[in-house]
Amino acid sequence: MYHHSGSAVRPAAGSATGVLDSGSVAKDAIVYQRCAWCGTAMYHRLLCPVCQGSELRTERSEGTGTVRHSTVVHRNTPAARNVSLIEMAEGFVVRGRVMGPPVGIHSGDRVRLSTAKDPVRGEPVFQLLDEPYRAWT
Repeated sequence: MYHHSGSAVRPAAGSATGVLDSGSVAKDAIVYQRCAWCGTAMYHRLLCPVCQGSELRTERSEGTGTVRHSTVVHRNTPAARNVSLIEMAEGFVVRGRVMGPPVGIHSGDRVRLSTAKDPVRGEPVFQLLDEPYRAWT
């Protein structure tokens, strides 16, 4: 909102809603938003996908989740890597990479956050909690 004097009128500091405030959490953590109206958890949104509310609280994830989908990617990389959709325990879905052999990662595998950001791609990196070769026993 602009005033006729040419200076911008800005809201008070800390009143922005829908913006991730990562300054108050650890670097090796995933931060997500939770809607103040309906309680829906979401990752990097400006509005709630359920009620379209803009009053979003920033929260810290405990870092555990379940692989919902995993695919092996061969392009733009010297070796095959996986890209997975992880459903976190809090209820939101995040795209990331799971460490281990790409063909050994399946839907339903439980994972834990290893590092919040891959240094090259900038996506979260997870590690398997269960034995990856459980089908061989």
